[in-house]
Amino acid sequence: MPGMKANVYVTLKKGVLDPQGKAVKSALNSLGFKEVMDLRVGKFIEITIDGAGKREAKKRLEEMCRNILTNPVIEDFRVEIEE
Repeated sequence: MPGMKANVYVTLKKGVLDPQGKAVKSALNSLGFKEVMDLRVGKFIEITIDGAGKREAKKRLEEMCRNILTNPVIEDFRVEIEE
């Protein structure tokens, strides 16, 4: 089976301060984009995984996220495997 492509979206948990997001929002507002009311910055990770079927791949990716790709104390994640 050829590798499966997966996308991992990492965001800060609600209630966690996001100084980078505040800085980007402020910069956008100062450039005239006044419609931006709130902005939070996250991470996008693209992974190609080989081997098992979709269910097993998702399980392994979630393990990777919990163990190394995210900080579970302050971050949430979502895994999507491309069809």
